[in-house]
Order: sequence, then C-alpha cells, then structure tokens
Amino acid sequence: MPSQPADNSPSAELQSEAYHITVDGGADSFCALSIKSPENDRAWLISDTVTDLESMR
Repeated sequence: MPSQPADNSPSAELQSEAYHITVDGGADSFCALSIKSPENDRAWLISDTVTDLESMR
C-alpha cells in the first residue's frame, strides 16, 4: 500500500482519548492513548505504556 502525504491543513484537527485498561481479572493494568483524525479513518495511532515510571529511572 503506497503511503499518502499528511494533510497539514489547519482543518485537519486530531482527536485524542486516554484509557486505563485492566486485564487478568484486575491483576494488571496499563494506560493507553489513542490519537486519530476524524477526516481519515486510516489515520490513527494507539500507544500503550506497560511499565511504571519508577522502573525507568
């Protein structure tokens, strides 16, 4: 699939949502961030963090 150039026009507003997801019956959880373009259903990004900040020091 060929890549498409990004739409950098001011009308291309992005939407974001944050999630706190719990798994394994509440034994583990992580945060996720979703960023998407309402004008293009193929332009989206979901990122998750599965480690706590203390372990990154």
